[in-house]
Amino acid sequence: MTNLPRVSILVDLQRVTLRGADRTVLDDLSLTVSSGDRIGVVGINGTGKTALLRIIAGTLAPDAGAVQRGRTVQVAVLEQEPALPEGTVRDAVGGGWRADAALDRLGVLDLVASPTSELSGGQRKRVALARVFAEPPDLLILDEPTNHLDLDAIGWLERQLVDFRGGVVLVSHDRFLLDQVTTRMVEIDRGATYQHAGGYARLLEVQAQRAALATSAERVRRNLARGELAWLRRGVKARSTKPQARIDAAHRLLARGPSAPARSGSLDLDLAMPRLGNTVIRAHRVTYAYGDRVVLRDVELELGPGDRVGVVGPNGAGKSTLLDLLAQRRAPLHGTVKRGPTVVAAYFEQHGAPIDVTASVQELVAGPLGVPGSPADVALMKRFWFTGALPVTRAIDLSGGERRRLQLLLALAQRPNVLFLDEPTNDLDLETIRLVEDFLSQWSGTLVVASHDRAFLSRTTERLIEVADGAVRDVPGGIDAWIARRLEHAVTPVDTADVPRGRALRDAEKEMTRLERRKQTLSATLEHVTEPVEQARLGHELATVLGDLHRAEEAWLTFFE
Repeated sequence: MTNLPRVSILVDLQRVTLRGADRTVLDDLSLTVSSGDRIGVVGINGTGKTALLRIIAGTLAPDAGAVQRGRTVQVAVLEQEPALPEGTVRDAVGGGWRADAALDRLGVLDLVASPTSELSGGQRKRVALARVFAEPPDLLILDEPTNHLDLDAIGWLERQLVDFRGGVVLVSHDRFLLDQVTTRMVEIDRGATYQHAGGYARLLEVQAQRAALATSAERVRRNLARGELAWLRRGVKARSTKPQARIDAAHRLLARGPSAPARSGSLDLDLAMPRLGNTVIRAHRVTYAYGDRVVLRDVELELGPGDRVGVVGPNGAGKSTLLDLLAQRRAPLHGTVKRGPTVVAAYFEQHGAPIDVTASVQELVAGPLGVPGSPADVALMKRFWFTGALPVTRAIDLSGGERRRLQLLLALAQRPNVLFLDEPTNDLDLETIRLVEDFLSQWSGTLVVASHDRAFLSRTTERLIEVADGAVRDVPGGIDAWIARRLEHAVTPVDTADVPRGRALRDAEKEMTRLERRKQTLSATLEHVTEPVEQARLGHELATVLGDLHRAEEAWLTFFE
């Protein structure tokens, strides 16, 4: 894009406050958006990210403060769930080379004659994104623009945003996108806002510094509290000579604790599950078609215990279909899909499994045979931050992110040992995504993930397969090599001596995590095995794994010498 911005300052927010039904959403926020700014907005679900975007766009008025914008400023908005006008895709997007280029790169050019009312959710998002780029405005406001985009389209979007000379304000859970394109970050936390120069990596640095300062402040508070407590305990006679104000201040100091985090604790998902045998899932010469269109042909794929497989490919290539076949939610047209006798599979769907939206969270967690609000269910809901009024809230009243979190909870509540995740990061906030990644990195089951989220794939998978043109192929070099090839950059050869230090370090950490998971699985299995031959076999494998783990740790330490 080469359009020149009409004005320098596009929107100016001065001491803006927005109140919700039971809390302050935004408190005394001042923010100026100028031409050339690319501002990323982050925060946990429900903190007010979308509300801030609407205030900037002018579709929501704050309760206090002033919002000024240039009279000639043109604004284009991409909502998280976009609405399109009636008519065809061509009517909605318009003509011209910009419109056709955007439609083509987003994979919806062949839909120009289709009525907008017949588009799927993903198609609507991509058409709406093409619409905002068809006639470049002065200010782009984007709410989760990467949802429903494949990696080719995300790469195109990154280049558009970097080259755009107007202002950009975006909410996104895509950490690579935020780090590549943003010049400033706005973090919202329970009404308070923090602004940082730089991208996502700088945001993490500032968050770490803030946490360290909070720890230091809490240490000072505790030391003061100890001193005041000792003073108070010197006896009634001693206290009687002290001013009452000092006594009251001491009590307040003792009563005040550290600032509570927005969500307490970690996402503790250490769930018991059945042990996997050597055979998990095997697809042999599997073919599937929709009418005359063959999407998968003669697929050969085998998954073993503890495998971590990422699935990538263009939209419409058959990634979700492959997951459905492996999970035996669809039957192949030809070929077979076999699974081991101990497999317990759970599926986290891209668009969300159908649930009774009139039921409350605790009713859905209990299921038809359980008792809502049982102690076990309360503990499970707490792990997913369904606390306060949320357990008795109906599913229809949950936010999009809360509903996705509920669906993940319902999937894991089945205690699976094989987990299928189809675009799991859509509509989840960054904090939830990071904590789910931490859980999956230690979870010992078999994992299959179809995702466009590069950071998520990098942190949770070890093997990458690509679905394209009806075939399923392993990708040498993993997610980094795949992205480089798709974006037409030079691919680093898959040779340990030649890979960059950062990538080699990450591979070493992945190997330690894999061996640690295997060690935990073998140790847990040995506790329940009584047959001597099997005990000996497992003991020998455990000894081998412990040796490999020791060597992996020694190799990891060399990066810091």
